[in-house]
Amino acid sequence: MSRAALRSMYFLVSAVVILLDRLTKLFIRSHIEPNFGSVIVIPKFFSITHVENTGAAFSLFADWPQNVRVPLLVGFSTLAMLVVSYLLWKSATKFTFTGLALALILGGAVGNLYDRILFGRVTDFLHFYIGPHSWPDFNVADSAIVCGAALLLLDLILCGKGARVD
Repeated sequence: MSRAALRSMYFLVSAVVILLDRLTKLFIRSHIEPNFGSVIVIPKFFSITHVENTGAAFSLFADWPQNVRVPLLVGFSTLAMLVVSYLLWKSATKFTFTGLALALILGGAVGNLYDRILFGRVTDFLHFYIGPHSWPDFNVADSAIVCGAALLLLDLILCGKGARVD
């Protein structure tokens, strides 16, 4: 596969993540009121909610003043997006799990950055729990970032190369 085709494929993966993230958040925003309750999908395990997260992952920095929190999170997300884009662009010499991981991370970062710039917060709606034990709500972009990070770690462990730029 040519370098240009590989880059296109990786950026297509990112675009699909962004599209899925945008569509699911749009659906949630238009059909479920924020903090109104949840739609149980699998009893005692999974429900759909609508939470507006003003912080970062797991609501970190949510209690910081908005005039500090939003620029900090937008700036950090933008920097991360630029670094990941650069690594993805430079490393696209052959298909690797590292490239796929970076594409997932990029798509997730752009999806959440879009929300943060437009609304000052991110819409979360996936809620997993077992009895009283609950995982923080998250979204498609968060899932892509976590899957990308796990894939990056797995590639690093199995191949020992990580996100090396050729």
